[in-house]
Amino acid sequence: MKTDIQIAQENEMFTIEKIARKAKIDMDYIEMYGKYRAKIDLRLFDKLEAANNGKLILVTAINPTKAGEGKSTTTVGLCDGLAQINKNVIGALREPSLGPIFGMKGGATGGGHAQVVPMEDINLHFNGDMHAITAANNLIAAAIDNHLYHGNVLNIDPNRIVFKRAMDMNDRALREIEVGRPDKRSVVRKDGFNITVASEIMAILCLSSSLEDFKKRVNKVILAYTHDGNVITVKDLKIAGAVAMIMKDAIKPNLVQTLEHTPMIIHGGPFANIAHGCNSIIATKLALKLADYVVTEAGFGADLGAQKFMDIKCDVANIKPNAIVLVATVRALKLNGGVLFEDLGQENIDALLKGTENLGKHLENLALYKVPVVVAINKFNSDTHEELKTLLEWCKRQGVKAVINESWALGGQGAIELAEAVVHECEKPSQFNPLLKETIGIKEKIEKIATTIYGAKAVVFSERALEELDTIRKLGYNELNVCMAKNQYSLSDDPKKLGRPKDFDITIKELRISAGAGFVVALTGDVMTMPGLPKVPAAENMDIDEKGHIVGLF
Repeated sequence: MKTDIQIAQENEMFTIEKIARKAKIDMDYIEMYGKYRAKIDLRLFDKLEAANNGKLILVTAINPTKAGEGKSTTTVGLCDGLAQINKNVIGALREPSLGPIFGMKGGATGGGHAQVVPMEDINLHFNGDMHAITAANNLIAAAIDNHLYHGNVLNIDPNRIVFKRAMDMNDRALREIEVGRPDKRSVVRKDGFNITVASEIMAILCLSSSLEDFKKRVNKVILAYTHDGNVITVKDLKIAGAVAMIMKDAIKPNLVQTLEHTPMIIHGGPFANIAHGCNSIIATKLALKLADYVVTEAGFGADLGAQKFMDIKCDVANIKPNAIVLVATVRALKLNGGVLFEDLGQENIDALLKGTENLGKHLENLALYKVPVVVAINKFNSDTHEELKTLLEWCKRQGVKAVINESWALGGQGAIELAEAVVHECEKPSQFNPLLKETIGIKEKIEKIATTIYGAKAVVFSERALEELDTIRKLGYNELNVCMAKNQYSLSDDPKKLGRPKDFDITIKELRISAGAGFVVALTGDVMTMPGLPKVPAAENMDIDEKGHIVGLF
């Protein structure tokens, strides 16, 4: 069986000029990055201002497991499936982070015959966006310590600096560090790193409507507090213009293609467990102006990515989904039903049905938003006829359309039935109803998400979180949105509680104000904003030869 990278490397790509023509983008708005990738000039928005928006389709999933769900594979496959039935379609995806690529994931551009290419270029650096975000973030961090070094005119309390440095790599050693030299004039203080995709600069990029909007948002970023409790922002350091200058190219979305030459716009990449998990508003809105159908995704399970897509991204962008695709697999549901990973190849109807409790909870949650839903069942070779039949019948009893998706093996041909089902659902009225639209107050929003979406019995705030809630109210940030940071594997804040846990509390250990992004990040349980590498990182199996041929990128 060929690996993903072998399939991608054997594919004959169209030149990016041809893909641009398919996407109806004039070459005056294309900035080439080699033969097969490009950036799109934002002046294109002016030309498309009067164009109608296409239909927006969100792809989400049940809680992820190591058995695999294939959300990105479904997203890419659905794009190709829509193209197979002659629909004008563009995909809008997130950019991969180097951290999980070299950690466990090994790549993040779909899989099998449903991939985005050039696979290696997208997974490695991709047009420099991640590096620009990292540099912009660390310019701010450097300016803070520089201000302390040169006399601290702003009266910053070194013990209350909240802005962290960033790096796009999993490195647990950088979670807590000490900066400065005691034998020099520099101030010695505690600091730490976030992974770039969890940084506020990444969130701001993905929630900005333009470079000017990006600059305005950056000015609001809270960096520290003074000794008498006042807020210090980027505006106080007078560097928002320089930060925006670093981002002059990264603000532009990237154009690539699928294996079947469907246009894909990829831009921004916040994690969904510790950030808001959606690609940029710029990319999505541009795609909506260019295509009749736009397929996008939100990271991890619907309890995280989809909730944030609906309640954060849609609110800021003033958009609404016309249909939602909820991805599930027999294997993942059996794992949720108690089957050991090594036994997933054996038929087990009882465990499958028990595992549907997780799927059922996500369907209940999505129903709250009043958007039509299709369940996509990603087929694995180990799935038996009886298991697939059982899952389809279960979905029918819930009153939801379910379709078997075979895009991993067959590409767009394997997603035609899914594409037809999605088109049918898109014709239904979307009475989109955000969960938090009438909820005010950070505490109330956290409690609503935790009790409604996660199914928690109650929310427990740590002493630190309660103090931070008080600070949020006093500083006038109580009406900001909320971005929950929670493990992705469970509806609860305990990653070991699979299926549909009941009678559990959600513990809020810390709150971080992301004023530029427009939300407060609520950290639950043991979630970290700087991941670590596994015992055997994927990087150990990667290599490149003298001719530039890459192996080991899954």
